[in-house]
Amino acid sequence: MKQAFHNFFTELKTLLSSVPPLTFALFLLSVFTMNLLANKSLNIPLDWLALDCGIVVSWVAFLCMDTLTKRFGPKAATLVSFTAILLNVIACIILYLASLIPGTWGAFYDFGEESVINAALDSTFGGTWYVLLGSTIAFLTSAVINNFANWGIGKAFKKNPNGFLAYACRVYLSTAVAQLADNLIFALIVSHFFFGWSLLQCFTCAATGMIAELLIEAAFSPLGYRISKQWEKEGVGEQYLSRYGKKEESA
Repeated sequence: MKQAFHNFFTELKTLLSSVPPLTFALFLLSVFTMNLLANKSLNIPLDWLALDCGIVVSWVAFLCMDTLTKRFGPKAATLVSFTAILLNVIACIILYLASLIPGTWGAFYDFGEESVINAALDSTFGGTWYVLLGSTIAFLTSAVINNFANWGIGKAFKKNPNGFLAYACRVYLSTAVAQLADNLIFALIVSHFFFGWSLLQCFTCAATGMIAELLIEAAFSPLGYRISKQWEKEGVGEQYLSRYGKKEESA
């Protein structure tokens, strides 16, 4: 057991040192901000439709996972995802502890309602356990779905598996399924039980959110494809790929 843990952490350390720092930073930032923005609902003049502001950045996380899966394989992309989620939980704990510290938020000087503003901002940044729980479960599930579906679809392409058509198909299909799962799980756990959304709103939110996020990622998919090709050209991640034999998974 001890040796297994040592091997796991050695592989994880090698993987994290092989992933481009900017990619991991963007991934981590998107995971953190989309969970924070999920606290704010969009005002939409339709009773059956509800969306939260997390859709603004959630597509970035999926774009990062898609490029990581293409180069490093689904297991590696999932390990990076789990690491980002763990760091997000730590950041949320820090924000929660900071919200307990007596003090005045800068917004007080603009609006002057100290008790209301401080309570509202402490509650928002401090977070609530059910939002963190729901977002963590939702993203963990969707990360596994996205990464392994992406890889599986890519393996189905026998002709020109590294071309843009193959990349686009694996990205669009895996993202659609995973985003739907992510939105629906979060909506059912959090929005339905704690925000009072109806089941119809939960399903329409999941579907429309998936479509919106998919369209945004589709617009940036050529960029993701170019990045993955550039990584391959520059030999990014060779230390991890050669040591742990994941080259066949990154095809």
